[in-house]
Amino acid sequence: MAATIKDVAKLANTSTATVSKVINGSYSISEATVERVRAAMQELKYTPNKRAQNFAKQASGSVAFVTTLERDTAFTNPHMFEIMSGLQSALARKGYSMVLIDMQEGNCAAVEELMLQKSVDGVVFHAAIVTRELSQLVLKYEFPHVVIGTPNFPSKLCWIDNNNPISGELAASHLLETGKRRIAYIGGREVDAISESRLKGAKAALNDAHLPFQAHLVLRGESTRQDGCRMTEELLAGSPRPDAIICANNEIALGCMKALNTHKVAIPAEIAVVTFDDYPFSRITDPPLTVVNIDVYDLGMQAGKMILDKMRKPNLQFQTFITLPKLIARGSTVG
Repeated sequence: MAATIKDVAKLANTSTATVSKVINGSYSISEATVERVRAAMQELKYTPNKRAQNFAKQASGSVAFVTTLERDTAFTNPHMFEIMSGLQSALARKGYSMVLIDMQEGNCAAVEELMLQKSVDGVVFHAAIVTRELSQLVLKYEFPHVVIGTPNFPSKLCWIDNNNPISGELAASHLLETGKRRIAYIGGREVDAISESRLKGAKAALNDAHLPFQAHLVLRGESTRQDGCRMTEELLAGSPRPDAIICANNEIALGCMKALNTHKVAIPAEIAVVTFDDYPFSRITDPPLTVVNIDVYDLGMQAGKMILDKMRKPNLQFQTFITLPKLIARGSTVG
């Protein structure tokens, strides 16, 4: 005969109510009691009825992660999957599953349907797909949510992010420590909030060193290898050349490295290069790229914990930076 919740409570020397709270991931139970109940469940081979649990709670037991997925996303944005892995890990620990939703630009209908039908208990959005219209919908329905990244417009949405200004400051400070003084920045368009935040931090570091950015050494374009190469060619054509280049992301950095190698520029002796995020590509360039890295797996885990908190406490409001960057010095800045 299969074990019941009463059998678990008896073996764990506690009440059925406490066992139920442990099963449902309640935060009010001590860690010692949680471990005792779980040990009893394992010994008795007791498996909770998830469907009954969710019915009783009027919950789906799932959280949606909404982003835009395109062909080759695994190569162009490998950190997306690190974020998803961290998110799924945090949700699974509390008995929730993650549902992946592909939202094409401007199409809010699918998300509105999720909220209207309560197909999921909460939604985690990637900031890249968050628009004013989507923000208004989420706030209108007062739906539990978290945005990973900072929306590029003023918003009352709950979000968490890494500190991009500090990342930019760390990149510039490292170059200054290696003796570089004519530091250029090549990034995305002005609407690219991440690129602009990193530029802001880099400018702050140079200002602190009494070396303000020179306007002609700040170039903007698309976040592609082609534009990275083009902007670097433009810098090389100028005089004097920069002795270091900060690239806003890996795609731009790959184009930058291509242009420097084509012109046989000695890296880092003549021009050093630093970028952001430790993508696999950054380790196989010649020389390997110095990066300011963010633990995006942890960012996903923190988003998972935050959405679970938001689901329990609907009035909870937060907009915060939660992860600090780390510099990984490689051959592109230290020969």
